[in-house]
Amino acid sequence: MSTFESPIVIWFCKTVLICGVVLYVATIVFLNVCPSSDLISSSKFTVSLPDNSQSNASSTVTQISISDTNISHLVFGLLGSEEAWHHRKPYIESWWRPNVTIGLLLLDVPPQGEDLLPWSLNSPPYRLSDDVPKLVNETNHVDPRVLRMVHGIMEVVREAHEGVRWVIMGDDDSIFFVDNMVDILGQYDHTKYYYFGGHSEFIIANSFFSFHQAFGGAGIILSYPLAKAFAENVMSCLKRYAHYKSADKTTMSCIADIGVNLSPLQGMHQIDLRGDLTGFLSSHPKSLLMSLHHFDTVEPIFPSMDRAQSAYHLQNAAKFDQSRMLQQTICFKRANNWTFSVSWGYSAHIYENIMPRSLIQNPIETFKPWGNITFPPHYLFDTRNFSWDPCEAPHMYFLQSIVKTRRNKILTKYTRAWPRGKGVCLHAEKYPAEYVNEIHVYSPATKRIQVMFYYLNLL
Repeated sequence: MSTFESPIVIWFCKTVLICGVVLYVATIVFLNVCPSSDLISSSKFTVSLPDNSQSNASSTVTQISISDTNISHLVFGLLGSEEAWHHRKPYIESWWRPNVTIGLLLLDVPPQGEDLLPWSLNSPPYRLSDDVPKLVNETNHVDPRVLRMVHGIMEVVREAHEGVRWVIMGDDDSIFFVDNMVDILGQYDHTKYYYFGGHSEFIIANSFFSFHQAFGGAGIILSYPLAKAFAENVMSCLKRYAHYKSADKTTMSCIADIGVNLSPLQGMHQIDLRGDLTGFLSSHPKSLLMSLHHFDTVEPIFPSMDRAQSAYHLQNAAKFDQSRMLQQTICFKRANNWTFSVSWGYSAHIYENIMPRSLIQNPIETFKPWGNITFPPHYLFDTRNFSWDPCEAPHMYFLQSIVKTRRNKILTKYTRAWPRGKGVCLHAEKYPAEYVNEIHVYSPATKRIQVMFYYLNLL
């Protein structure tokens, strides 16, 4: 008898086969069952999200091994102008933590005006940029603005405290999610050379500048050894690329000359988009949200709020659990023929139809591309068109409040923004969602310790 015909081998193979069938059936059942959603009234719908600290058969997750990296190891350098700071100050103050976050704001001229002076304790400390005209004379650079931004990296490194591991550069309208940054950067060896950042959402911008550069408004993250090497060579680099009119491209070129390439992170968003971001923020990729940029060029992200109020409202949700921010959960209430899509801490949608997950994960194109480009492709991600079909158009709800319950759950409440006004889908004729004015979502109060990362071309 051959080895493959022995009773032990045959028994083992049967066991593996049976386990595989059971796992397959369990996965199919899970994918078609909405988490506990039995409580429904005429005005609200309640959904309980599963505890993500437990394994999930329907998705692949990577266990985070949190290192000893903490917020004190990060130093932030923000490039701003005195003129813009008058109205952009709330964007930064929404996430800046006085006496906790470390860094500085580089201004072009001293601040003036009663709204800026005395300087707010809720703002980062400011410094004036180095003498730009003098630096222009030394480098023969064609663009003083570009020179100031690139040279600013060296100025931040010069001010860095002992023990810093990561240098993070941004603009005065960059909204950062610091806890998520700490969790992600904790996965990497800070003693090595790393250059992190995000691409532009607008595909033409990447093509025009470079697919190898980090777009600075979303944040440029350098490990301290790389930032120090950059600072030591910044003047020679500015002379070498004195003809460049893009700070981000200059930074990328200087880093490439050191021998380092970009490692893109999907959670860093340049927001090279226009108009209504609702569709984009309601279908965020399965990666930790790290940054949002260009708040001045898009509409306020919450109804009945201005841009500053929207930034604070979003960051208020982030205080409870940044790792869940904008993470999309899709589930079904088959008895009603409904599909739910929840973007945690931001929005919730009800579709009066059972919609494919492969479709719902794509953002509704409520926004427009950065440039006036007529023909696609416009974006680096898939989208779906806005639909007037009542079976395809969602009822839309936005974050109203967030609290921690007595049962150690986080309750997020989402309220209807406006009547959908498209009639009732025939598939849900008996159960129209028009009467649901509020959605309650319960999630564990413990921080998510399982997340899915999508790294693009990590080198």
